[in-house]
Amino acid sequence: MSEAAPAAPAGAALPELASVSWRKPTDEAYLRRYARLWHAWTLLYTVPFVLAGAGMLWLEPLATPVALAVFAHAWIIPELYAFRGASVLRPKGKRNEGAEPAAQGFLGDLLGHDERELQRRTGVTLERGRFGVWLVGEAGAVLVVPGGRRVHCFCVRTTDSELPPSDRVAHLLLALRTDEQGFATVANHAFAGAPWRVRRRLPAPMRPALDAARVAAAR
Repeated sequence: MSEAAPAAPAGAALPELASVSWRKPTDEAYLRRYARLWHAWTLLYTVPFVLAGAGMLWLEPLATPVALAVFAHAWIIPELYAFRGASVLRPKGKRNEGAEPAAQGFLGDLLGHDERELQRRTGVTLERGRFGVWLVGEAGAVLVVPGGRRVHCFCVRTTDSELPPSDRVAHLLLALRTDEQGFATVANHAFAGAPWRVRRRLPAPMRPALDAARVAAAR
């Protein structure tokens, strides 16, 4: 999991880029290529299981229980990847609840009215960027690309594990606003694929945030 320190002034590059100097800067073309590659890898893992299960049924109908287990593997593998992607928005680490009210107030000052209400209901912040619509959580972010039909999940965290939840979100949000390309470059890709796969694996209170991001990205 990558780390992000407090953001630099707007327009500056994130200093954490120096720690991943071997990575090419993330841009829209890279995201499209990565999504296609992720889709290809998913097919590579799942199609053999589907073919094997179908072959078992064709050769020996009595092997149906085994074939169903093989089909289950074909379903479970993409679901595990989606769970990993959804986990970037899940609460992480110590809560430091005593400092949370003040941190929530600071985060609220960074947001518009609609975004503030959404964050208080779901725990994640909606931010429109150059690459699409972002959802920023405590330990990562989900990017909904324009059109709303694909998401990229990024794992990244603040350097201070003692921060209250809203401060963690605020740090990542400021880093994203400072250098969106740098933020996407520093963060580790956890998943790329269909939004419905991630939505199924999100806690129920967070799902409206992904729905709102998809609507915003579709516009």
